[in-house]
Amino acid sequence: MTTRLVQITMQAQDDAALGRFWAEALGWGVESEGPGITNLEPVGFDYPDPAAVCLDIVARPEPKQVKNRVHVDLATTSTTHQTELVERLRGLGATLADVGQGDVPWTVMADPEGNEFCVLEPRETYRDTGPVAAIVVDCADPRGMARFWGQATDWTVHQVTDDQAALRSAKGVGPYLEFIRTPDAKTVWNRVHLDVRPYPGDDPATEEARLRALGAGDPGIDQSAISWRVLTDTEGNEFCLLSPH
Repeated sequence: MTTRLVQITMQAQDDAALGRFWAEALGWGVESEGPGITNLEPVGFDYPDPAAVCLDIVARPEPKQVKNRVHVDLATTSTTHQTELVERLRGLGATLADVGQGDVPWTVMADPEGNEFCVLEPRETYRDTGPVAAIVVDCADPRGMARFWGQATDWTVHQVTDDQAALRSAKGVGPYLEFIRTPDAKTVWNRVHLDVRPYPGDDPATEEARLRALGAGDPGIDQSAISWRVLTDTEGNEFCLLSPH
């Protein structure tokens, strides 16, 4: 048994408005499964497919308090494309952001609700990922996170060092999942988190038990009113185990 990384979920005070921003930013389509939930995926996409990790934006009243521990990096094909993309995103409502990055070749930005993301300079590694080059998670121990997520999902570990680690779908498509060593400790509930699904026919309870055996924890919240399970990874980052699909 294993799971698939199928989407990231982002909390927003205005899910519809933020959904419109990200749809324009990525060139994706927008749908809604109900009030307060905006779903984004590539046009013509057959969910779930590792060619893309989709985006769900969920309305929550709490404002953003600290730098997100999970963010996306956007891919570009040339320095001209990078410059044009940054300007287009600013026209959509994004702003330049300073998270202490210093003089780097990529551009750090924030979406209209302050969620950080990066527009990368062209890199050969991301030439075939689609608009999202990577989903990046701040952590204290990239090796440990790669070990947990490599066993939790069917993604392949591509690189592991003390400072960073990278995973990608075993099919060699879609974005990377990267873990970057940072000194900042987790202090609040993550506004952006990962969602995984078991494969059709797998038993969710059995899969939950497997994830817990790998080191997944309990966030300590009442989950009686939801049909999925909220767990935490080995560094306390919340993630959702959805029903098989």
